[in-house]
Amino acid sequence: MNWYVVYTKPKWEKKVAEKLSQIGIECYCPIVTQVKQWSDRKKKIEVPLFNSYVFVQLPENDRNSVFQIAGVVRYLFWLGKPAIVRDEEINIIKTSLKADNISDVSVASIKVGDKIKLESGVFSNQSAIVQEVSKTYCILVLESLGCVLKIKYNSI
Repeated sequence: MNWYVVYTKPKWEKKVAEKLSQIGIECYCPIVTQVKQWSDRKKKIEVPLFNSYVFVQLPENDRNSVFQIAGVVRYLFWLGKPAIVRDEEINIIKTSLKADNISDVSVASIKVGDKIKLESGVFSNQSAIVQEVSKTYCILVLESLGCVLKIKYNSI
């Protein structure tokens, strides 16, 4: 069985995960604890790691069963097909969130103008500025080498 990504209404992630579990669908909604500051106090709250996303594991022919739960909007698609998350990736998220030495976790997408450091490949350890991001490629400017790098995404 594959893991799929279900897109939920905003702030409904925990409710949807609970309801999916109640009807027997294996699901995972990664939760992190954050300290929120109000004008009069600080409070620790549990929030989903991925806004509006819940991972579900079910057979391909049962994918429509999630729509009986209020708050489920649609499946996340990648290149025209439902996005599939590998078991290893789910396990990495689970074990990473259990680690004692992690104090803060957040998820952000790459935006034009972001400065990043390449961690692997031919240009390993090079700094780059994101010039363009699309569904099929990303263009990076490597100022130290005086070149532009176009990275194409592999289809699943």
